[in-house]
This record gives sequence, C-alpha cells and structure tokens, in this order.
Amino acid sequence: MVTNGGSYAALAERVRALPPSCGTVRVVAVDGFSGSGKSTFAAGLALALGSAPVVGSDDFPVPWDGDPLTWWAPVVAQVLEPLAAGRPGAYRHYDWHSGAYGDRIEIPVCPVLLLEGVGAAWRDSPAALRVWLGAPRDLRRRRAIERDGAQIAASWDLWSTREEAHFAADRTRDRADLVVDGALLLTGAH
Repeated sequence: MVTNGGSYAALAERVRALPPSCGTVRVVAVDGFSGSGKSTFAAGLALALGSAPVVGSDDFPVPWDGDPLTWWAPVVAQVLEPLAAGRPGAYRHYDWHSGAYGDRIEIPVCPVLLLEGVGAAWRDSPAALRVWLGAPRDLRRRRAIERDGAQIAASWDLWSTREEAHFAADRTRDRADLVVDGALLLTGAH
C-alpha cells in the first residue's frame, strides 16, 4: 500500500524517529469519517511497525446518536494514563453484536501505539503523528453498509451528521501531519 507517495515501511521509519508523546510511547492517531479506511490503514501501519498495538473506537460503546468522543474518556483512563506513567494499560473489548464487553486486552508499554477512530486525532490527543483519512461520502456510506448491514443506513446517516459537527468544531483535518486518500484503500470499512 502506498500512502501519499510513501510506503507503510517508510512511514513506520518516520514514526520510529518521532519523540515519544505519551510517556515513552509514540502515539499515532488515525482519524477520519466512518468508512474512510481508518482501520485498514491502521492495520497496515501496525504490521509495518512490527505488530504495534491498535486501540480503536469500535472497541468501545459509542451510541449512534451520541458524541463521537464518548470513547475518549475510557481510553484515557484505561490506556493512555497508565502508559504515560510507564505502566501497561488494558481495556475490555466491547462486542457490538452482543451488546456486551468481551475479553480484556492488554496494552504493553511499547514504542508505538496506534489510536484509530473518529476523534483519535482531536485537539486533546497525545499524538506524535496525526493521520487523516478522507474519502467521498457515498463511498464511505457504502463501505459502512457493506460492513454492518443495510439496517444501519439511517443510523449511519445520523452518525455522519455528528461526525461532521465534531470535525468542523475541532478542525481535526487542519492539524493532520499526513492526509491519506482512503478511497485508494482496497478493503476495510472504517
């Protein structure tokens, strides 16, 4: 996968050269609208970084009609604050299909952590690198419906309105260190 003229391997080298931003950890925040390719991009970069851990907003319950940053406080308390203090973090994965929390996921003190999801790169993120993924709305909507089923269409439309308001207020894309065309990603739905 090539991202704006560079490979995941080249970006991984760039990330490794950054100063830590959360204790000794370099946080890479992968942000953008639902269906833009965030999860696919984060997975590719994590692999290039030697299987760096990825914490995604989809691991937390965020209501369709709620604040896109609903997941942020649990991530700070359970993952970022412990890492900043030099301790491992951990959280329990939320299963959207069952509506229940699942397995506990340990996040070790590591060289790089990827945060992926709507709001990952917002102004209060301790990101060493902010990545913005963009894609046309119709493509993003199609990806989300292919991923989650036609029954989410109305909810996705509501969520999309919430995302737009969040990104407009936060100006997330304006502070991105790297902008990636998520329409070029062949798979993935985030």
